[in-house]
Amino acid sequence: MNNKENIICHTLANGLRLVHVHRNSPVAWCGLAVNAGSRDELVGQYGLAHFVEHTIFKGTKRRTSTRINNRMEQVGGELNAYTTKESTMLYCIFPVEHLERAMELIADLVENSLFPEHEIATELDVVLEEVSSYLDSPSEAIYDDFEDMLLAGSQLGHNILGEEKDLRRLTSGHCLDWLKRLYVPSNMVFFSLGNTSAGKVFRLAEKYFGILSHTKKGIKRKAPIAVEPQRKMVDMGLHQSHTIVGARVAGMYDDQRFAFSLLNNILGGPGMNSLLNVSLREKRGLVYTVESSLVSFTDSGMIQIYLGCEHDKLKKALKLIGNTIDSLAQTPLSERRLDAYKQQYCGQMLIASDNAEVTAMAAGRGLLYYNAVSTLQESIDCILGVTPVQLQQAAQQLAIDKCSILTFK
Repeated sequence: MNNKENIICHTLANGLRLVHVHRNSPVAWCGLAVNAGSRDELVGQYGLAHFVEHTIFKGTKRRTSTRINNRMEQVGGELNAYTTKESTMLYCIFPVEHLERAMELIADLVENSLFPEHEIATELDVVLEEVSSYLDSPSEAIYDDFEDMLLAGSQLGHNILGEEKDLRRLTSGHCLDWLKRLYVPSNMVFFSLGNTSAGKVFRLAEKYFGILSHTKKGIKRKAPIAVEPQRKMVDMGLHQSHTIVGARVAGMYDDQRFAFSLLNNILGGPGMNSLLNVSLREKRGLVYTVESSLVSFTDSGMIQIYLGCEHDKLKKALKLIGNTIDSLAQTPLSERRLDAYKQQYCGQMLIASDNAEVTAMAAGRGLLYYNAVSTLQESIDCILGVTPVQLQQAAQQLAIDKCSILTFK
């Protein structure tokens, strides 16, 4: 996604938006980005978005689950999907000459899925196993509990996987209704990346997706209300402490999002030279891991700092995290130091852009949520435009007294 000439958008008559990214490669990607996730579930149906992601592969009017699974694998390709709190991605990777095969399959899944009851029952066991395995990993499960704290009272606050009592109530009818309500042209984007002309991609999209005409009932989302910072420790009899420190920040449409993105990378990004990794792990050996993540929703966001350490080292580690954030909040960074952080982050963005999966998914999400697809250079320019004062203001919103803290021990 290096320049505008490689990115071409189009809209079908039924409202489905399309984006094609041209890349000279024998491997191609295509799929649907759907504006539907766990926050759109009704009470009593938690886990439905993720369950549909699993069961949409279990049979259509034309294909059994076996034929669906084999359709792309027979040519060396792959069919996959994943669910977040606000979106679902349904996609294929394949040798470029099999684009039409992939597009026809995805269209069949969205238009003709049956969700057979016997397949529903079998897949329920698979999903429940996934829930159990997740709960067995405190370093992963803590994120869900922390988000429940930070987003209390909001549909964003519950686990994407759902709970067993709700999952056991789900039927074929629930899955079909979810598809008809949310997998509609105006609520989706078709994305494609590969060495195919945009004209051919759009003609095939018209052929296979032009028939989609489900009536959209609309999505009603309410922004999460503000909550007071909380401190919570859960004794689980673990050998080490797993902790998340974090706070709510700006969402994906706020101008502050670039400052928060850069701040997150400075604090605990993938580099070994991130401030928290150097302070807590490299210099003092207090933790075995520390990392920061920024989660952006349409109407809010959050920065979460995760660390794992021995119980008796937690207090000191938390103090150092607070001191690190305070130093950024109290005094703006010099232009020279900030430029060095920007250079590192932009380099990471450049390397990430070489990943076809990242580029394809970003194109789909960009058109879905911004109705535009940014080039790599446009994204870099936004990071380069962050000022020392803007970064300082972002850090001030993450001051330790404004953060919630959750520990599993």
